[in-house]
Amino acid sequence: MAAGGRVTGTLDGWTATPFSAGGVTHDVYERGEGPGVVLVPEIPGMTPEVIGLADHLVASGFTVAVPSPFGEPGREAGAGSVARVLPRLCVSREFRAFATEVRRPFTDWLRALAADLAARTPGPGVGVIGMCFTGGFALATAVDGAVVAAVASQPGTPFPVGARRTANGGLSTEDLGIVAERAARGEVCAMGLRFSEDRGAPRARFDTLRRALGDRFEVIELDSSPGNAGGFARTAHSVLTNELRDVPGHPALEARERVVAFLRERLTA
Repeated sequence: MAAGGRVTGTLDGWTATPFSAGGVTHDVYERGEGPGVVLVPEIPGMTPEVIGLADHLVASGFTVAVPSPFGEPGREAGAGSVARVLPRLCVSREFRAFATEVRRPFTDWLRALAADLAARTPGPGVGVIGMCFTGGFALATAVDGAVVAAVASQPGTPFPVGARRTANGGLSTEDLGIVAERAARGEVCAMGLRFSEDRGAPRARFDTLRRALGDRFEVIELDSSPGNAGGFARTAHSVLTNELRDVPGHPALEARERVVAFLRERLTA
């Protein structure tokens, strides 16, 4: 559904089931047929815009699993909902939002979810999309052979405080090395999306990933500089959800279609 150009959706037709792994349990909303895609929400959670993206992936021929690790599914995003979610995520041992070179329990849970989805959907493996807070988690799942495509849209963790965190790709050096080895063997490809002026998802982070993954890391950077043709504010952040408009030729809409094509290329090979 498009409202004023915004692409949104509802929970109608989605089935929620608890999924447990490694002592962690979260509800997972699933719908669709075809190759599997795990879509991990951004802060503050499974908003109507995130559901709208999930609906589009279903319509594009994928089985989509949307975990709900935080927030209230279906609730509109707003300052209040962000304020309720963000403090818990900042201190949670499950996510470790500021840390580098650590094991994050949520990453292990996501890998288990991806493996479960891969075992019951067609294709050589599954894709994982993470956005903002969860962008780096999507890349970290790619150490697992079940994941053959990883998409990090405006990856925001670890929070870019200081040069080391700003340049961190969202996964440990060890895990990035494993992903790079898989990429060199042609087993996995990755994609990153960001707005040019977005300090929350810094370009230095993408530079790190490009050095490690080479041409196996495709980058889409949308212009958000003053006077840009897309009309984006300098604060534009969420490429595939909040900034996307259902208008032909809209840059974020075209970016979404490239993501869909990328997933088809990898998951139907």
